[in-house]
Order: sequence, then structure tokens, then C-alpha cells
Amino acid sequence: MKMNIVMVEPEIPQNTGNVARTCAATGAKLHLVKPLGFQINDKYLKRAGLDYWDKLEIEEHKSLEAFLNKYAGASKKVNSNIFLVSTKSQHTYSQIQYNEYDEVFFLFGKETKGLPEWLIQNNIEQAIRIPMKEGLRSLNLSNSVAIVVYEALRQNNFNDLQQISDYFK
Repeated sequence: MKMNIVMVEPEIPQNTGNVARTCAATGAKLHLVKPLGFQINDKYLKRAGLDYWDKLEIEEHKSLEAFLNKYAGASKKVNSNIFLVSTKSQHTYSQIQYNEYDEVFFLFGKETKGLPEWLIQNNIEQAIRIPMKEGLRSLNLSNSVAIVVYEALRQNNFNDLQQISDYFK
């Protein structure tokens, strides 16, 4: 399964750097949807991603609409392999069978506002959430990405990932 992490208008460079590191470690492609809340050469972004930037596939998109036109078609409805990660969902991320897909996309919204309301309303059946205590707003964005990515990888038996440390070889 090919995995894609889509960060829609990320604002905090450290979060994006951490997500980039997770993408490099898992083989997921990182999509950055503009506008970004930082410069791509930001020192905090680079530091959080460590020395993994050359091991990462990144695609930038001028806007959410440009991303959707390329990967979901021109309508406001997304394909069945595109999941919107949002607190505004009835389904949890672990209820989906990701191994049914050859390729998946996980869309994450900006840290302060999440994904656009219109996108969620038009695609509520594709929205997934991470359970947490009532009354709390959200988890850290980079932690959320890691949780969802590793569930999809677990369902696929961590294919293409090293499962035994070199220490034991």
C-alpha cells in the first residue's frame, strides 16, 4: 500500500518537520498544501526533520483545490481512499480497513483550525477521528499523523519496513 500524508496549510514548522521524519521512516509521501505558515527552509523545520530530507518524497500544492483537482477529481467529494482526519467525525481511524486500498491519502488540517468545514460536511463518511477524553480540543498534529500512519501500517503487517533491529542480526 502506498501511503500519502497531506498537510493542509500547516502553521508550525516543528510539526511539519516531525511529520516529514515520520514519512521518511515509513515510506509515506508528504504533500504540503499552501499557504504554509513558515518558509520551507525554516531552521526549526529542518531540525525537526533531522537529516531525513533526502530520504523523503515531497509534493507541494498551490491550494487545497489544486490538490483535490489532481487526486480527487473536480467535485467536492473525495475518493474512497482519501480520509479526512478530524475531531468532527463519527468513525475512528481504527475502524477503517486500510489494507483494502492500493493507495491511501490522509488529510490533516492546520493546527489552529483543522480542515475546512465544507470539506468535512461534503465528505463526512470519509472523516475519521482519534478518540480522546471529552472536552479536549485535539492532539498534537505530528502525534496524530504518527498514530494514524502506524495503524494503517499495522493492518498491512508493516510491509516494506524493517521489523527486526540490526542489533539482533
